[in-house]
Amino acid sequence: MSPGFPGAVLGIETSCDETSAAVVRDGRLLGHVILSQDAHERFGGVVPEIAARAHLRQIDAVVTETLREAGLEADGVDGVGVTAGPGLVGALLVGVNWAKAFAYGLDRPMIGVHHMEAHLFANSLESPDAHPPFVALLVSGGHTLLLHAPAWGRYRLLGQTRDDAAGEAFDKVARRLGLGFPGGPEIARQATHGTPGRYRLPRPMVAGADGPDDPAWFDFSFSGLKTAVALLADEIESGGRDALSGAVPDLAAEFQDAVVDTLVTKTMRGVERTGCRRVLLGGGVARNVRLRERLAAALAPDGELHAPSPRLATDNAAMVARLAEHRLASGERSGLDLNADPSLPFPGLARERPSTGSPPNGGAPCTPS
Repeated sequence: MSPGFPGAVLGIETSCDETSAAVVRDGRLLGHVILSQDAHERFGGVVPEIAARAHLRQIDAVVTETLREAGLEADGVDGVGVTAGPGLVGALLVGVNWAKAFAYGLDRPMIGVHHMEAHLFANSLESPDAHPPFVALLVSGGHTLLLHAPAWGRYRLLGQTRDDAAGEAFDKVARRLGLGFPGGPEIARQATHGTPGRYRLPRPMVAGADGPDDPAWFDFSFSGLKTAVALLADEIESGGRDALSGAVPDLAAEFQDAVVDTLVTKTMRGVERTGCRRVLLGGGVARNVRLRERLAAALAPDGELHAPSPRLATDNAAMVARLAEHRLASGERSGLDLNADPSLPFPGLARERPSTGSPPNGGAPCTPS
């Protein structure tokens, strides 16, 4: 890790429907506010225009409260970090323009950061051992990524979703089953009352004929799984209007296990490929208790699982401030021409080349390189 940035860093996050600000100094969280929007529930998904207008109304108050928590005035901030992408372009623009105005007005350095890379840094706020090298599973409503990180800023893409992200699949299945939004917590809640296996669902891209030298060995696909749930629901509903409601807990339990089985299998393939038994989990789906338990069990007894607390797993500015602190300390700066980019590429990311032979260290636990 590079030397710390000399001062307090204000982070701003407005990529979707959470308006959030945080202050970090020397890797410690001093103040943090997350204001979630509830206006989207009736639509079963986030409405971009509503989200952007809510950010405009809320961001001043959110930053003011964050600075109060941190015991700082505005001029006590020494650097600014903001999510520049990916995300909803209108929502991103609110945060980016606010951060640029703040940094310009106080003559402070500013850096735009990548939202998904920030999810990796959420773990470092809670554990000093959450550092490279590691394998990372990033699972959210918009992304499913399996990475190997030999160092901060250097990332090798092992696998990614070919269609729906894991969080998106949770949302769509929850909608089909008549549950609320967001779908992940609703599915997990129903699954506690159900029994997996009563309805059998596929584990996509797990049991195929591909091998370690094929990208499909590490990639994900959840669209077919989502369709399988919909077809099962149609079949159950044919038996009567109320038949589906009674089957929802069992369907939820089986669907959750199908997603978790797939995520854990692919992650452990990444562990075997790299020989790195330190795993970082990030993104909104990282809140799923079943996923955390299964990954921890798969890594036992000599592996490490670092998973953020629920507050730091969802979209938040603490992770943005922590990543910004790291990049500012490395001398990186963004100019006032910084713009929101809803398709911002993951920085330092390269596709892993297929490789035969034994993994480095013979599969031993990671040690800093």
